[in-house]
Amino acid sequence: MRIPARAVCTAIRDDIVSGVFGPGSRLTEEVLARRYGVSRVPVREALRTLESEGFVTTRRHAGACVAEPTEQEAADLLEVRMLLEPLAAARAARRRTEAHLKVLRGLVRLGQERARKGQGEDLRALGGWFHETLAQASGSPGLIALLTQMRYKVAWMYAVEAPARPAESWAERGAIVDAVARGDAERARALTAVHADRAAGTHRLRVRTSQPAVNMSSGPH
Repeated sequence: MRIPARAVCTAIRDDIVSGVFGPGSRLTEEVLARRYGVSRVPVREALRTLESEGFVTTRRHAGACVAEPTEQEAADLLEVRMLLEPLAAARAARRRTEAHLKVLRGLVRLGQERARKGQGEDLRALGGWFHETLAQASGSPGLIALLTQMRYKVAWMYAVEAPARPAESWAERGAIVDAVARGDAERARALTAVHADRAAGTHRLRVRTSQPAVNMSSGPH
């Protein structure tokens, strides 16, 4: 059975994000095909997709390599995500279903419980699920796809520290869900903007270049 290029693309992307393939590493079709147990055809297709997403670049005489984003590119990415997440929340307030609300409220309850118990690793996963569900609730396929791709790229470029006051972070998420449940798009947008700005302060750049560091958030850390 032929393994689809989409599955190979996911596997390569995951290995790039997790650091198995570091920035600048060569991505040889033959080696990748052997690693994932597939032919070179889906690998070639996957590399084209990853190049369009910004994870891979093609160099003359070297072929496909893992991209080496600059600090400015990383800062731009985080800034764009901080603009899109409030938009997704506003749309969610208009388009969410009861199923979305049930999941979001459940995640907030779990997050608040884990915050009280100091279970940081659980909180990181729950936070990711919360923002993924909020994006899904926007009912906008293009926006969902952009935010999904950005989550991968942010995870690749940044290490995320636990917030100093996790209970407050989950209280903010709870307020966002309340605004979404009421259909208050502007409040959902505003609350999410504040939450995203605060969360940006927990991101520490993995990328190291000779360029000067860029301030990525004006909000409190």
